[in-house]
Amino acid sequence: MLIDKLGQFGLDQFDRWAGQIRSYGELPLQIRLWNGRDYRFSASPTVTITLPGPQAVSYFRKPSLASLGEAYVEGQVDIDGPLLSVFEVAVALAGRLVSGNKLWGRLAARNAHHSRTLDSESIQYHYDVSDEFYRLWLDEQMVYSCAYFERGDETLADAQVKKLDHILTKVMLRPGEQLLDIGCGWGALILRAATQFGAHATGITLSENQYERARQRIRDAGVQDRCKVLLCDYRDVTGTYDKITSVGMFEHVGLANLAGYFAKVNSLLRDGGLVLNHGITTTDVNNGSGAYFGGSDFIDRYVFPNGELPHLALAVKEMSAAGLEVLDVESLRRHYARTLELWTDRFEANGSRIRTMVDDKHYRIWRVYLAGCAWAFANDWVSIYQLLGCRAGTAGLNPTPMSRGYMYPK
Repeated sequence: MLIDKLGQFGLDQFDRWAGQIRSYGELPLQIRLWNGRDYRFSASPTVTITLPGPQAVSYFRKPSLASLGEAYVEGQVDIDGPLLSVFEVAVALAGRLVSGNKLWGRLAARNAHHSRTLDSESIQYHYDVSDEFYRLWLDEQMVYSCAYFERGDETLADAQVKKLDHILTKVMLRPGEQLLDIGCGWGALILRAATQFGAHATGITLSENQYERARQRIRDAGVQDRCKVLLCDYRDVTGTYDKITSVGMFEHVGLANLAGYFAKVNSLLRDGGLVLNHGITTTDVNNGSGAYFGGSDFIDRYVFPNGELPHLALAVKEMSAAGLEVLDVESLRRHYARTLELWTDRFEANGSRIRTMVDDKHYRIWRVYLAGCAWAFANDWVSIYQLLGCRAGTAGLNPTPMSRGYMYPK
């Protein structure tokens, strides 16, 4: 446990620590100790952290998002206040003790060996919580990826439909074409492709929960003749497709496997076809994890084991090296910040029901994770891009119009 690594940190030291925090200016925080001591860092604190016992004090000796997140998840502290405000305070606490340096240090790229077994276990750990759990804070179609806010005031449900249509319009999906969706989630994109665009759509996933739910949704929609989902690894897919989409999946590929991933995509794409990769990226040009104040340590341990984020430059490089011409690059960072805000709001609104579905530890993990991701995207700690491409070569392999106007039909 982190408390063992930090060693003893008594009340006298905590007093000095509190003074050091105050020396940087006001912070909308109140800390209450088990013995009645009360530390206020502003006249009107919006966030209250309660330490129920002396063992919790050590987490604050050198606070990082990893140590503070661990303290909360493991039940060593209780936190009250708006979630986004809680994360703002946590960032400020960590930042005030790093001597003005923005980072505790970035983790080096792990280059983990992403075997089929490891990737399957990681996916199932994250996604196979329960469908009901996700349904309470996602939209009605359970689209677990960045929405698209054309105006900015759309509902979550409307913005997710716009995202699906934006992707399928970008790849110029036509009736009768064969679409492959790598990492299809609960099937929203392939269902949209089959029911609204008239395509033959195939989705793949490593999550058994998503697989079963997507199959049921296909049956309910009556489109089994042109829509299917497979429980398999992307490396095992065969065939040729007119259009390929990958939404929120390549974060699990691993930096060392990006070349093979894009090469596989290229091998599945027919001449004149289009591919769209929609994925999260680090803002670290050296492809580190972007471990701002220990945030990536927390995510790797509790939420997304073995996830690795490339910088946009590396994604474009590997896509190009695999023989795919990059035709269009679009940033959706602000869109994901808004999506996560709405997910966080829905999670909070349904907190009492969620707590009946998962244990307290998992409730706390997801609560702090969603709020932390909203902060990370809003503050450019991480980003997300849609990369549109085709097979590289002669002009005839690029089927898109000369203007990007086709992507935004009226």
